[in-house]
Amino acid sequence: MNPADLPFDTDAMLQGLRGWVECESPTWDAAAVERMLGLAARDMAIMGATIERIAGRDGFAGCVRARFPHPRQGEPGILIAGHMDTVHPVGTLAKLPWRRDGSRCHGPGICDMKGGNYLSLEAIRQLMQASIATPLPITVLFTPDEEVGTPSTRDIIEAEAKRNKYVLVPEPGRVDNGVVTGRYAIARFNLEATGRPSHAGARLGAGRSAIREMARQILAIDAMTTEDCTFSVGIVHGGQWVNCVATTCTGEALSMAKRQADLDRGVERMLALSGTNDDVAFKVTRGVTRPVWEPDSGTMALYEQARGIAERLGMSLPHGSAGGGSDGNFTGALGIPTLDGLGVRGADMHTLNEYIEIDSLAERGRLMAGLLATLA
Repeated sequence: MNPADLPFDTDAMLQGLRGWVECESPTWDAAAVERMLGLAARDMAIMGATIERIAGRDGFAGCVRARFPHPRQGEPGILIAGHMDTVHPVGTLAKLPWRRDGSRCHGPGICDMKGGNYLSLEAIRQLMQASIATPLPITVLFTPDEEVGTPSTRDIIEAEAKRNKYVLVPEPGRVDNGVVTGRYAIARFNLEATGRPSHAGARLGAGRSAIREMARQILAIDAMTTEDCTFSVGIVHGGQWVNCVATTCTGEALSMAKRQADLDRGVERMLALSGTNDDVAFKVTRGVTRPVWEPDSGTMALYEQARGIAERLGMSLPHGSAGGGSDGNFTGALGIPTLDGLGVRGADMHTLNEYIEIDSLAERGRLMAGLLATLA
């Protein structure tokens, strides 16, 4: 089977993808994510898949697991793992509407990662329409909380991955048309400063500002960044009234490292910031963590197969480890052959200029189809 012969229709793919992109699905809006999961479940049901809706927890939406018909159903096969949540709040479409602009198409979550999820289903659809049987059964798992570190579904992802031989992750492809064969380790932290209130006009000196302490700690955290381990504070909330010295201030920080040992040392440094300064308590607690995923022989063999398919399609397919964690961190760290970054090419993810390169829908769709048709 030559995947180049499959009649991927870019215009038709865009039409289907538009409905997904215009169904806004920010992580923290469980009802919105459930609506998006419902659209995907309906599309897969029409394709003939057996659909399971798995209930969410901790305030998050649930998951959709789809198993496609196969004579070897129940045996280890291929897991396609993707998330349907985005960082864009409901209403972003007013600022970032679906827009086709030459070779690009814009929209919230179109690159990260609804475009990759959609082309994965189109790859399965194309194989089915061409009566091309895959050697292995295919399972698709769409989850609701990757953008906040996968706190509610890591156990489901890992359990499903262990039932399969391979994991394919259609997160955005790299700018050079590359794929991802490893991911850096990532840790999240919750920050809390607790001061002493007073009237900011009448008795300013009697108070102890939690905001001031948080600001001091933010500078200290940023200064901890090295080439081996980075630190950044991305969320801060503090104060209630401008005429009151702030009693509380909270924040969230992120640390990333290429090696697990470097991240472990970074975690120790962050936790050591807890303490009291000038009657203001500062507390650091550890949040969700993604383990480092270093490529092993199984992942590299999977990559080599993908590279061979890409060559037949007339494309180069470089690879490498990447920052910006994904659920591939979990499956790769388990030692299950995992190939990530199989989704669309694009740029400006998580911004109001997020877009995809339209040609990559069919190009990456053919690559995914080639993998599904040959992995055994």
